[in-house]
Amino acid sequence: MPNDFLTRLAAALTIAHHIPGRVRLKLDGAAERNLAALVDDAKALHRALSGAEGIRSVALNPLARSCTIEYDPAVIPPSAWPDLLRGEASAAAGTLLRIATAGFAPERRP
Repeated sequence: MPNDFLTRLAAALTIAHHIPGRVRLKLDGAAERNLAALVDDAKALHRALSGAEGIRSVALNPLARSCTIEYDPAVIPPSAWPDLLRGEASAAAGTLLRIATAGFAPERRP
């Protein structure tokens, strides 16, 4: 389920730098125990956000444990990023969750 995935990933991320329109996320050092799984999660997030509404570009750097996202602040409020990472259920975080989960393909069932 995309929301569970995003919640797990958000708990392992911090904002390294943020100006409206550009945010750089870093993997929290305490999360390194599950580094391989988190790298896979980050790659899935990259695929989900690439080409999503309001997202201009996504650059993932697994070696630096960093992801830089350029976005349209008219579509995604700048407060969405810190709200989501804090687990705050704000309207801004809801907008970001909606956009991020829209990029996930529906699960196929046999």
